[in-house]
Amino acid sequence: MGLVESRRPVVLVVEDEFLLRMDAVDIIAEAGFEVVEAANADQAIDILEARRDITVVFTDIQMPGSMDGLKLARAVRGRWPPIKIVATSGHVGVRETDLPEGGRFLPKPYSSTEVTGVLRDLTTGT
Repeated sequence: MGLVESRRPVVLVVEDEFLLRMDAVDIIAEAGFEVVEAANADQAIDILEARRDITVVFTDIQMPGSMDGLKLARAVRGRWPPIKIVATSGHVGVRETDLPEGGRFLPKPYSSTEVTGVLRDLTTGT
């Protein structure tokens, strides 16, 4: 993975359910973004520590491991403030105040148009 800089915005997809992660990766890649994937928050932190080119973290909220998606969002905001955050869930409702400033919530099931729109909105000008 190294410290390779990408010309396209890089989105880190964090989703514990394999099929949902594959769908998100496909949607995001087809929209023209570079995609990196993690199955949980611990893997996501490892990736963020190894790469400097992550633009957006697209994370599920309910995940096993040391932290859920909301805790991951707060950790990302604390350690890597420029990284944008999109949290998603089909089970819990999220208020704006639950996410760090500038974070977005996308309820599941989401459409490719919704995902693409949010990511383009967040990465415009990056």
